[in-house]
Amino acid sequence: MGIDLSSFGATSSENTRAPAKLARRMAEGQRPTLTVDERPERGTRATKRLRRAGLVPGVVYGGGSGESVSFKVDSRALRQVLVDGSALIDLEVGGKTRPVIVKDQQLHPVRDEVMHIDLLEVRLDEKIQTIVSLQVEGAEEAPGIKEGGVLEHVTHQLNIEALPTAIPDAIVVDVSGMEIAATMHLSEISPPEGVTFLDDPEETIIATVVVPTEVEEPEEIEEETELVGEEAEAAEEAAAEEGEEPQAAEEEAEGEES
Repeated sequence: MGIDLSSFGATSSENTRAPAKLARRMAEGQRPTLTVDERPERGTRATKRLRRAGLVPGVVYGGGSGESVSFKVDSRALRQVLVDGSALIDLEVGGKTRPVIVKDQQLHPVRDEVMHIDLLEVRLDEKIQTIVSLQVEGAEEAPGIKEGGVLEHVTHQLNIEALPTAIPDAIVVDVSGMEIAATMHLSEISPPEGVTFLDDPEETIIATVVVPTEVEEPEEIEEETELVGEEAEAAEEAAAEEGEEPQAAEEEAEGEES
């Protein structure tokens, strides 16, 4: 029975990952290490002081005792680990190294900097349920795209179950064979080794190639505008002629009376 982390946002779509580095590191049995210090500081003011000093506050949950540990980490070191791209990280805190995954992170709305991070300690021999990003590749080679179709990437995240050591950075799907008006479902994709897809394979749409909507040419619009203008001018001339005839008759009648 796996641990369900999906409600905690165990992985974040905000993270910047590096699949090639991750695959190489997992093949070599390596994981990045993040060294942090325990954080006795509490409160908003203390947190602001930490950030001004270039530190990011965080909390690691889980572990045998079930207690959380507050920590602070250098923002540059944290950013490097996140950019480096491993789903599993070795966290060194309080003289202990523990395997963790990203549970959640708070980003600055403008600068895209990590303001706070939550980590979750996991057991390497126990499967967990989490979320990974889904990426597509090969769109430029798809026959449907070459014929003028437009690729719509529908699903960007997948729910999976796997051991922490088998969690991929991302699921990469090849769409280079998609024809015009084609739809790709999750059932057409094979999961990576050790990974189980939890989403409905038939209901989950990965991508579609849609036929672009035809747009009316500007020249046609201009022709219609000119035609409308010509019709308006003809109507005005006809109205003017009708107005002149009664006026001529009145003038002729007045001449006879005089």
